[in-house]
Amino acid sequence: MTTYLPPAVPMDAPAQERRSRATTLDGSDRIFRLVLRGSGISVLVIMGLVGLFLAVRGGDALRKAGFDFLTVQDWNPDAGHFGIAGVLVGTIMIALVAITFALPLSLGAALYISEYAPRRLQRTLISIIDLMAAVPSVVYGLWGLFFLQGQVQPLARWLSTYLGWIPFLKVDGVDHDNALVDLTVYGSSAFIAGMVVSLMITPIACSVMREAFMQAPPGEREGAFALGATKWGMIRAVVLPFGKGGIIGGMMLALGRALGETIAVYLIISMVFDIQVHVLQARTGQISSLIALKFGEASDFGLSALMAAGLALFTMTLIINFVAASVVAKSRSGAESD
Repeated sequence: MTTYLPPAVPMDAPAQERRSRATTLDGSDRIFRLVLRGSGISVLVIMGLVGLFLAVRGGDALRKAGFDFLTVQDWNPDAGHFGIAGVLVGTIMIALVAITFALPLSLGAALYISEYAPRRLQRTLISIIDLMAAVPSVVYGLWGLFFLQGQVQPLARWLSTYLGWIPFLKVDGVDHDNALVDLTVYGSSAFIAGMVVSLMITPIACSVMREAFMQAPPGEREGAFALGATKWGMIRAVVLPFGKGGIIGGMMLALGRALGETIAVYLIISMVFDIQVHVLQARTGQISSLIALKFGEASDFGLSALMAAGLALFTMTLIINFVAASVVAKSRSGAESD
């Protein structure tokens, strides 16, 4: 078998010639590059077509509602009065609750796997966490509805009783001195839905963080130990600063997933179209759950309104994922520790 090697380039050759000679590709390399380039372009084209489809199908509703589509707290398209203000706020609240719980879970798991777990245990833990992403969302939703909700309601009552002075932890219309208050007032809330979603997004964030932590330079690790640092001191001085981009990028990718989660949230929440900023209080809204709830009974114009809501969610998720991808790429291309 003969291996083709390009001729050596003289060191005194012009820079442009050195670059062109050094990057000479044979036939298989050109085909491989074309396949990769075609795959990348195909992804962008498909995403663009999805956005175009939603924009075209939702155009009638957007033209009729105008800017009110983002400010109206009602959903009655056939009467000409509809908007996503309430469900948009609910979507953001559920995602923020999910991120609040997922951040310590994913960060702790990633640090343990990359820094503390024995080598034999690492692969097992990685497989278990990755398998969490393969569990169907309906399973998470049923678990949250029939098990987690009953366990969390007493906690929600305690939080609203002693921390109700914080605006978003307040629950309206509840007498906290009455021990016989029905705990269902704390069910079907953004708090419970966010906890369920946090378990679904933890594998995504943990995977990105783990890869970033494992890329921390061995030389800097050894240097920290040589200067007398403890294990935790080395992590604080080397691993965490180096993996900062991975932490931010992983959480933003998880946030994009949390914004669009449908079935699990749909099973838990009770839909409301008013702006609800109290995360512990029953009844909230979400864009994807709105689409799942109203799709079967929607008229032609109602379907256009749902497509417009989907376009808003698609745009918001796309922006977050693009920002997250850029942060992750930056962290992998030369991150430095302090």
